[in-house]
Amino acid sequence: MTTPALLPVSGRRIPPLSLGASSIPHHRATLRLSEKFILLLILSAFITLCFGAFFFLPDSSKHKRFDLGLEDVLIPHIDSDKGDKNTGGFLIHGLGHDQHRHREEEEQLRNKIRADHERALEEAKEKLKKSRDEIRAEIQTEKSKLLEDLKKKENPPVPLAPVPNLPELKSGDPGDPDIREKRDKIKEMMKHAWDNYRQYGWGHNELKPIARKGHSTNIFGNSQMGATIVDALDTLYIMGLLDEFRDGQEWVTNNLDFGVNSEVSVFEVNIRFIGGLLAAYYLSGQEVFKNKAVLLAEKLLPAFNTPTGIPWAMVNLKSGVGRNWGWASAGSSILAEFGTLHLEFVHLTYLTGNPVYYNKVMHIRKLLQKMDRPNGLYPNYLNPRTGRWGQHHTSVGGLGDSFYEYLLKAWLVSDRTDIDARNMYDNAIEAIEKHLIRKSNGGLTFIGEWKNGHLERKMGHLTCFAGGMLALGADGSPGDKAGHYLQLGAEIAHTCHESYDRTVLKLGPEAFKFDGGAEAVAVRQNEKYYILRPEVIETYWYMWRFTHDPKYRNWGWEAAQAIDKYCRVSGGFSGLKDVYSSAPAYDDVQQSFFLAETLKYLYLLFSSDDLLPLDNWVFNTEAHPLPVIRTANSTLPGNHVAR
Repeated sequence: MTTPALLPVSGRRIPPLSLGASSIPHHRATLRLSEKFILLLILSAFITLCFGAFFFLPDSSKHKRFDLGLEDVLIPHIDSDKGDKNTGGFLIHGLGHDQHRHREEEEQLRNKIRADHERALEEAKEKLKKSRDEIRAEIQTEKSKLLEDLKKKENPPVPLAPVPNLPELKSGDPGDPDIREKRDKIKEMMKHAWDNYRQYGWGHNELKPIARKGHSTNIFGNSQMGATIVDALDTLYIMGLLDEFRDGQEWVTNNLDFGVNSEVSVFEVNIRFIGGLLAAYYLSGQEVFKNKAVLLAEKLLPAFNTPTGIPWAMVNLKSGVGRNWGWASAGSSILAEFGTLHLEFVHLTYLTGNPVYYNKVMHIRKLLQKMDRPNGLYPNYLNPRTGRWGQHHTSVGGLGDSFYEYLLKAWLVSDRTDIDARNMYDNAIEAIEKHLIRKSNGGLTFIGEWKNGHLERKMGHLTCFAGGMLALGADGSPGDKAGHYLQLGAEIAHTCHESYDRTVLKLGPEAFKFDGGAEAVAVRQNEKYYILRPEVIETYWYMWRFTHDPKYRNWGWEAAQAIDKYCRVSGGFSGLKDVYSSAPAYDDVQQSFFLAETLKYLYLLFSSDDLLPLDNWVFNTEAHPLPVIRTANSTLPGNHVAR
């Protein structure tokens, strides 16, 4: 998730400082509505009086001319039988029945104008009797009604889609009193994190728990979008913290605004906001979350307006102008960013019936399928103007990670019908195992990084998610490799646990090496920090679900105790600058993904398997659960049942 400049972030990238423009207040250069309202009221009354006087003046010459004009118009008489003009005479239009009918219509018009005139006068008299405060209150009521009507026109309700037939959300009670006590501890940690954010950072994107104030980074632009609120909603709901969930829902309903002049990360906003809103909708059934998700998705679509259809990394929510990070290989887009949109965008099409979201992500996939890949590997950089790869750097950690995760999960969310996605995943994993996965001298399995034909023997904390991914993808592997990939996932989990166990604080560093005698330890000072990341615990949870080996719960509890001991402060939870130092130094940031992912995965680790079973749910890269879309009620393009 978010780190200082040039650090990979959750799901897993590297945003530097933003150059987003400052937002413009809504009230700037706006005339006072009350003054305009009163002026318009006086003007309308004056016009009504004048218009009424025009008709009510007795024996008006205008009236006479008006009447004569109707009665004295001469038109040629056309013989209907012959179809030509009868030159023998003329009919005078307006005499007889027509003349009587027109006089009645004129009288009705006069009566209506008179009634409107009298009603306007009475209303004006009543207004003059009221106090200034009463008039202001009425003006404010009219203003609110007008704004509400405008909102309804701008944001029409999203059409209903068949909601998946999901089983009732279980409590997940583990049964064992010892495990239940540990789960209750995780819930208490969540409440501590949320309550302090609620008190000191409400509405801000994140919290500075030591300074006790709001915090934000360039990935969210320069506006207060309540990232922690949206990111935490489903965790609160799953844990049964429903009062806190309702507080978050109220904020989303009344305050979450995407019409701001702010430049945001398309990737981060997608996985945290759209993913979080969709998960909250599926869990609670509250329409506001779905509607907000669709509104935000519309704001992201201009990012795809590139020559190739590969989206820009950032987009201004108001202007729709996009651009890429300045440091990203000659203006390239990043594999993990444009490759981590599929789950959310497919669900947007499913819920709305609008194929645009599905088509955007499928276009990206088709483009990638046509491209040559060096050694079968996907480089991390792709230029959205030329459609060519940038620097040949491949990583299953930052810059690349969640692309591979979403290939597998695209297959899973489609109820295992998206065979293209599964084939791309299998081919990618085969190339990764051949070129990137190695064993250290001490017997630890790790995933290195490929840089310009050379394997760098370094693994990032972000890469540790891959143990869980390999276990999740084991079932369905080609040939008889299911057992092999489950074992490979277990070996990655073990290596990542070692990276935790070999620190003083029992929390893993941002990156660790396997060179010479240094194995699973950070060498550089700028790699020794821990920012409340979830990836190791994520892998523990997947491995627990597939093996029920108790060591994964034991390892998860070790991590939970270390977080509570060393990261907990009176104002929430903070990241640490050096996990090898016995005197913790804090970075003073409570990341939104700590509530969305780290605490959620810990809670699930100590819950029974019937809480969000993997047969029915797929977790996005921010740990937001989205339901498997069964083909029988799919609204996706190409499905004969659609819409």
